[in-house]
Amino acid sequence: MRIGLIGTGRIGTFHAEALSRHPAVDALLLADAAPERAAGAAARTGATAVPVDALFTGGGEAGSGGLPDAVIICSATAAHAGLIARAARAGLPAFCEKPIALDLPGTLAALAEVEAAGTVLQLGFMRRFDAGYGEARAAVREGRLGRLHTVRAVTSDPAPPPAAYLPLSGGLYRDCLVHDFDILRWVTGREVSEVYATGSDRGPAMFRAAGDVDTGAALLTLDDGTLATATATRCNGAGYDVRMELAGELDQIAVGLDDRTPVTSAEPGGPGGPAKPWPGFLERFAPAYEAELDAFLRVVRGELANPCDGREALHALRIAEACELSRRERRPVAMAEIPGG
Repeated sequence: MRIGLIGTGRIGTFHAEALSRHPAVDALLLADAAPERAAGAAARTGATAVPVDALFTGGGEAGSGGLPDAVIICSATAAHAGLIARAARAGLPAFCEKPIALDLPGTLAALAEVEAAGTVLQLGFMRRFDAGYGEARAAVREGRLGRLHTVRAVTSDPAPPPAAYLPLSGGLYRDCLVHDFDILRWVTGREVSEVYATGSDRGPAMFRAAGDVDTGAALLTLDDGTLATATATRCNGAGYDVRMELAGELDQIAVGLDDRTPVTSAEPGGPGGPAKPWPGFLERFAPAYEAELDAFLRVVRGELANPCDGREALHALRIAEACELSRRERRPVAMAEIPGG
């Protein structure tokens, strides 16, 4: 297979390295708005650097094979929707890192392009490919927990992102907690019916300057009455901490609880903190990232149904939008208030 990848920043380079090792990838074409960055990544991975336009038009600049078999979009968020549309018009299957766009109109417009073209769009919600979340999903679906009554989701980054990133990120709910919203739906099989969210900007001043919060919490009521909480912070000095706890009438389980979870027991004789806590998302979810790309290649080959299409991303974004509205207006928000359902 000939795969084109757009965007050779941190996550794009990570994906390029994984694709360069994949046995199904015969040729890897890397493109970036900064051509010198694509050239550097290509030199490190044995790929070929090409202009972005060449991936959608074929021809000599994209190599002798014309159009690639599929494209992977890892560019800056603001470019996602436009590149998704270009892939759809070119008839190319596309994998895109979340989000499709930072707002609902942009998301819906890009999805309309994909649906009109009848092409494939897979979104990068990598937690769906993590072994722990997969086991939790099976436990819920098989009834091993009994009636599920409470879910607690945690995402804690070890350090804030660069200040310049914040105004472009969409905010804590759309950029960070959107992963928790997606995995909550995927694991439980339920939809969110109402949210109540709040946030705090008591951390670095750059969050206040960007109109964002460094710490947030949401109470989500699912359509069967299950209660879920989702909390996130950009300021967790102990390390990168992503967990989910699911409590039912028969049992309680936890995802993300291992010897690298950055938690220290306060009980006498309890376990201390890990010697080597998770430093970030790439390390914590490396196997999941590779598994989602492998799934995408199988989708392109017709061997697998799309495990996370664009509508799934829309559902998660709508929950994030509801949380932002709730935070601003300091009230519960029913999902029926959010367009795009």
